[in-house]
Amino acid sequence: MKVEYLSDEEYQKLGLTSGIEIHQQIKTDKKLFCRCPVILHKDNNFDAVVVRHMRPTLSELGEYDGTALMEFKTKKEVVYQLYHDCVCTYEMDDTPPFLINQDAVDIAIAIAMLLGCTQIDEIFITRKQYLDGSIPTGFQRTCIVGIDGEIRCKGKPIHIRQLGLEEDACREVSDIGHRITYKADRLGMPLIEVVTERDMVTPREVQDVAEQIGTCIKAAGLAHRGSGSVRQDVNVSINGSTRVEIKGVPRVGLIGPLVHYEALRQKHLLEIRDELKSRGVTKENLKFWTLDVTEMMDELGSGVIIEHLDVGPGNRIVAMGLGKFGGLLRKELQPDKTFGYEISQRIMVIACLDGEPNIMWDDGAKRTGDINNEPWERLFTALEASSDDAVILVWGNKADVKTAVEETRLRLEDAIDGVPNETRQAKPDGTTGFERILPGPDRMYPDTDLPPFAIPIERFERIERSAGPNPFNAFERFRDMGIPDNSIKQMMRNGRWLLFDRIIGELDVDPQFVAEVLSERLRWLERAGFDVSGILDDQIFELLRAFGDGKLSRESVPLAMRDSLALDDPIEDVLKRYEMKDGHDASLGDLVATAVADGKHILNALPEEKAFNALMGEVMRNSPVRLEPREVAEVLRTALSKVDEPT
Repeated sequence: MKVEYLSDEEYQKLGLTSGIEIHQQIKTDKKLFCRCPVILHKDNNFDAVVVRHMRPTLSELGEYDGTALMEFKTKKEVVYQLYHDCVCTYEMDDTPPFLINQDAVDIAIAIAMLLGCTQIDEIFITRKQYLDGSIPTGFQRTCIVGIDGEIRCKGKPIHIRQLGLEEDACREVSDIGHRITYKADRLGMPLIEVVTERDMVTPREVQDVAEQIGTCIKAAGLAHRGSGSVRQDVNVSINGSTRVEIKGVPRVGLIGPLVHYEALRQKHLLEIRDELKSRGVTKENLKFWTLDVTEMMDELGSGVIIEHLDVGPGNRIVAMGLGKFGGLLRKELQPDKTFGYEISQRIMVIACLDGEPNIMWDDGAKRTGDINNEPWERLFTALEASSDDAVILVWGNKADVKTAVEETRLRLEDAIDGVPNETRQAKPDGTTGFERILPGPDRMYPDTDLPPFAIPIERFERIERSAGPNPFNAFERFRDMGIPDNSIKQMMRNGRWLLFDRIIGELDVDPQFVAEVLSERLRWLERAGFDVSGILDDQIFELLRAFGDGKLSRESVPLAMRDSLALDDPIEDVLKRYEMKDGHDASLGDLVATAVADGKHILNALPEEKAFNALMGEVMRNSPVRLEPREVAEVLRTALSKVDEPT
C-alpha cells in the first residue's frame, strides 16, 4: 500500500512514541498446562461443540476490570469447535491445570537470555482476564521469565521490558451479531510475549524493530514458522494523548502504516477535543438527548432501514441529539474514516449492531445514508436540535439500540477528553477500528491453582551452555558489515546465517557476495522450483572456497548450485564443469562491456533486436565459463540502454 509518511522531524513534533508486543508460538510437543499435543487443524471436521456465556469476576481488590464489563455488555454467545486429538477438559475449564510444561519454560528462558534479559529465579503464574470468549476459562495463564533486556536496531538501543510465557487463545471463525465462534485447536499452545519499551519514534522504526525481533526469534530455531505463528500488538501515543493498542497485527509490513495512521488519528481527535473546549462543551454540561422515531419510519424514506428493520415491538428507531457537535462527525480521522465512523464502530462491537451501515447522521455540514433533506429537517425539528447540533439515527433490537445509545454518549464524553484508552483492530489498509476498552491492572491476579516454582542456578547454566550463537547480535553485526537488511532477513529465515559467519570467518571472500549467494541466489533457485534444502552447507562452502581461490567466476556460483540440485552431481564434478580456463577471472560485466565496445558496427548496421541477439552470441561464445542466458540478457540490455545516454 502507498503511504505518505511524514518526516522524522514531523513525527518528533507530534511526540510519537511506540512499543511493540510480539507473540510467538514456541516449539514444544505438548501444550502449556495440559498434555494435549500441539496440532493445528486445517479442516473444519470438528468433533464436538461447546456453548458458553462469559461474565466478569471481581479482582483481588474487589474491583471489576473495565474491559471485562464492556465485553459483558455485548451479551455474546460463545461457540467452541473442539477436536478430540488436541483439546481436553482443561481447555474447557472442567479440569484443573497440569503443572507447567518445563520444556516451554526452558525455551522461554533461552530466548530471554538471547534478549539480554535479567532472569527471574522464581516463576509465579498469574491470570489475565479475557471476556471476549477467546479463552473458555475467561482468563489466560501467564508468567514472566525475564525483564530489563536490550537489543540494538540500526545502532539504537531498544529496551525489552519483559519476556513472558503464556498459553495461546482460540482462533476466531466468525463473529456475527451476538454469536461468536472459535476453533479451539490452538488454545493452550505455549507462546512467548516479548514486550519492548516505547523507544521507537517513527513508524519505520517500529516496523524495523518488530521485523528484527521476529526474524531473530525464528532464526534461533526455538519458535514455529508459518502463518498464524506470530502476532504483533503495537502501542502508539503522541503528545497530549493516551496509549492506544493496535491488537493482533497479522504481518510486519502493516505495522508502519498502522502506526502512521494511528498517530494522525490521535492528532485529529485532539483537534476535536480543542474545538469542543472552544465551544464550551464539558462532560458536566454535555447536551445529549434521544427521541424514539419508530413511527416515522415510512416518512424517513430510507430503503436501508426498511430492509433491515422488521416492524414489531422488539425493534426501534432512535434519534440522538448531540449538542454543539455540528460539523464534527464529518471530521476525517483516518483515510475515508470520520469521527462518525468511530461511533459506528463502537456501536458495532458493543451493541452488536453489525449491519452496514448501522447508523446514519447529519452534522449540518455533511450527512450519511439514504435519507433526503426534508426528513432530516423533520428529525431536527422533532428533536428541537439547532444548526450547531448533530443528529444520529440508530435502529435495531430494542435492547441493542439502548446499548448503542449509551455507548454513543460514552464516546462523546471520551471525545471531550481527547483520545480514549482503546484496543483497536488492524485493518488491511493500515487503518484501525474499535475493538475494546484498553484493559487495566485489575484484569491481572495470582493463579490459585498453580504454585510458584524456583529456577536453580544450575538450570540457567545448563540452558546457557546449550544455547547457540545469538541471532540478535548477529543481525546488527551483519548490518555493520554493510549487508542489506533484506539479505540478512532472508539468511535468518532460511537458516544460512550461521553458514555466512563460517564462510567469512574462514575464507577470503567478499561478505556482500556471500550474503547475495545465501539469500537472493538461493531464493532464485527456490522460485525456479528447486528444493534448496537439498544443497548442504558444506557444498556451498566448497563452491565459495573455489570462488575465493579464483577457480569459479561470480556468475558460475549460482549455476553450480543449480546443477548440484538438478543433477545430484558430486560437488567435485560440478566444480570441474564450471572451473575457469587458464585462471581467467573476467566477470560477466567485463564480458558484456567488451562485446558492446567491440560491436559498435553491429549496433549501427542491424535493427535493435537483431543487434541484441548478435551481441548475446558474442558474450556466450567468449565466456570462459558457462553462463545463464537470462542473466546475460539482463546485463546486456542494461549496458545497451546506456550506450546512447549523454555523458
